[in-house]
Amino acid sequence: MADSEDLDDDDDVPSGPGRRYLTRAGAERMHAELLRLLNEERPRVTAEVSAAAAQGDRSENAEYIYGKKRLREIDRRIRFLQKRLDTSTIVSPEDQTDTGRVWFGAWVTLEDEEGTERTYQIVGPDEIDARGTGVSVESPLGRSLLGKRPGDEVTVRRPRGEVELIVRTIRYRRNTE
Repeated sequence: MADSEDLDDDDDVPSGPGRRYLTRAGAERMHAELLRLLNEERPRVTAEVSAAAAQGDRSENAEYIYGKKRLREIDRRIRFLQKRLDTSTIVSPEDQTDTGRVWFGAWVTLEDEEGTERTYQIVGPDEIDARGTGVSVESPLGRSLLGKRPGDEVTVRRPRGEVELIVRTIRYRRNTE
């Protein structure tokens, strides 16, 4: 039997037995990044590496060494994006028919124990953003929200302890306000 390392030569392969989902907006962002890397970033770095290689001794040429490292990083990211886009199921939240419950792609407004409300979108693990508005469907919060209705309470375990949240609203279109 083949060693598992032989079958999975890099960690870019989507893992787990279930399907991997992306919202349409998340897939479009990933596709735009892929095109930018292929059409802008990689050709620019390739030209820089060629120019550095023309300067002579490559073993002590920092620009050449750094450029080759950057090319490997770009190529790794390109492979990752291609695999994710090829193996993911694209979901348009607007097409959801059961809008009274929380499913993938929903925008959910939650109220915490202090009465503070925050709105999150349930997204795929590759779509989490720095603003903190995207919650992975695979996270404890994301898993606990699936199937819930407005008014339902959920208890989420987190490193700082459990928190009680109440589902206030669910929608499948982003507010443009």
